[in-house]
Amino acid sequence: MPSHVIDAALARRLKLVGLDVDGVLTDNGVYIGMVGDHPVEFKRFHIQDGIGVRMLRSAGLTVVWVSGRESAATALRARELGVDELIQDPTARKLPAFEALLARRGLTWEDCAFVGDDLADLPLLTRVGLPIAVANGVAEVKAAARVVTSVPGGQGAVREVAELILQARGEWEGLLTKYFVERGDAPHGAHRPR
Repeated sequence: MPSHVIDAALARRLKLVGLDVDGVLTDNGVYIGMVGDHPVEFKRFHIQDGIGVRMLRSAGLTVVWVSGRESAATALRARELGVDELIQDPTARKLPAFEALLARRGLTWEDCAFVGDDLADLPLLTRVGLPIAVANGVAEVKAAARVVTSVPGGQGAVREVAELILQARGEWEGLLTKYFVERGDAPHGAHRPR
C-alpha cells in the first residue's frame, strides 16, 4: 500500500532521482501552434518543482529527466535547472535508455528513485529501489509505487518528492539554511521556521 512516508535507510541509499516529464513535471498539457511558419510547443512547469530539483542536486543526488517524447521546451527547462542528464526517447521506451544510464554511472536499480504517472513508466517503477507515483498517476502506476504524492504532477509533486526524500535523509533543514545563506536572506545565516 503506497504511503506518504519514505524510510530513512532507503532515502539515504539513493544516489539518483529520475523524473518523468509529461504528467510529473507538467500537468500533462502541451500547447502546440505556429509562429510564422515554424511549429512551436509550450509546456507549463511548476516553479516550486525547480527548487525541489535544485535541493536534490544540492544534497549530492543526481537528477535525471526521462521523457517518452522529444521536446525543445523540456530541454530548455532541464538546461535552466542544471539537470544532470536528460533522456528523450521518441519511442517512449525508457528502459533501455535508463539501463544504459545506470551502466555509465556505475549505479544499481536499488540506488534510484523514479517518479512516474503513466504506463510507459512502469518498466522503471517496477525495478527502482524507490518507485513513486504522482497523485494523477494511472491505477497501474500507483499500484507499483511505494509512495504516492498528495498533489498531481505539474502542481508541485516534484517539490513534494524532494522534501520527502530530503527530510527522510535528515538533510532538509540544513539545505534550507544553506539556501537562505547563499541568497543572503537569512538573518545571522540561519533559517528560522515560523
